[in-house]
Amino acid sequence: MHRPGMLSIWFFIGVLLLAYGILILGAGIYEYISPPEHPLVLAELHAGIWWGGLLIAMGLFYSVKFRPGRNN
Repeated sequence: MHRPGMLSIWFFIGVLLLAYGILILGAGIYEYISPPEHPLVLAELHAGIWWGGLLIAMGLFYSVKFRPGRNN
């Protein structure tokens, strides 16, 4: 099913989750440091920070678990 030299799709999904998590966390931190003039209704929950952290954790998990060169 998995031929030598092929990369797992889950590794790429992990890299994408990690990249999106870094971007969302960065935007959340920026919004926390300099809040907008008219904040959103639930802005005090800082969803960008939580969501970015969750995506980073999931991305790291998938990237490490399915990294290339790992013996099954």
